[in-house]
Amino acid sequence: MQANKPSAPKKENTFLNLVFNLLLPILILNKGQSFIEPYLGTRIADPALLVLLIALAFPIGYFVYDYKERKKYNFFSILGLISVLLTGGIGILEIPTKWFAIKEAAIPLLLGLAVLISLKTRYPLIRTLLYNPEIIETEKVQAQLERTQQQAQFDSLLSRCTVLLASSFFLSAVLNYLLARSIVVSPSGSDAFNTEVGKMMAWSWPVIAVPSMLIMVLTLILLIKGIKRMTGLGLEEVLKGSAGRT
Repeated sequence: MQANKPSAPKKENTFLNLVFNLLLPILILNKGQSFIEPYLGTRIADPALLVLLIALAFPIGYFVYDYKERKKYNFFSILGLISVLLTGGIGILEIPTKWFAIKEAAIPLLLGLAVLISLKTRYPLIRTLLYNPEIIETEKVQAQLERTQQQAQFDSLLSRCTVLLASSFFLSAVLNYLLARSIVVSPSGSDAFNTEVGKMMAWSWPVIAVPSMLIMVLTLILLIKGIKRMTGLGLEEVLKGSAGRT
């Protein structure tokens, strides 16, 4: 009897990711204390701390839920969880506010360095982030690369794409630091600090995420064009799920 193939991991729910990791924490950090104080303001010594803990609970809860549903560790979810825990630690322990800006810059900086360093290992992150079976028909591409004897040229293309991808994280690190230093200025652990963190999270999308995403899209376009040139495969043959579309 033929053994059943293990089922593929579920795809991450982008809507839930956005709601639990961005929208709800922003809403709670900005408006949470105004909701809590009328009910618990006289019963707890520090409503701002409670608001911060509630805001942190949503991304942490999503990380646990996502792993339970997909049975797969998500590298970026882990990185985001570390970032959230560090933010909470800075607020709860009332660490000087300047460390918040350093933390905001350190996460994408370390990720960019990891992308570059991984190029020298057996598991380059470019294959996880862009050149992976969920986006590209990697088996078909590899077969064509062997047939056309373009593997060396393709490896060189991956190296160029890796540098470009890493640059998106380095840009994010610089923008994160500048944005945090300009917005988050109140003492950590205060209600104003929570509000400013929420404001920064709201601004991070247009100021940080959009430029970084544009670089990642440019990297993906460069990769796909190189694949088409080296293999002769059409776009519908390269992109996962494109074949058979009308």
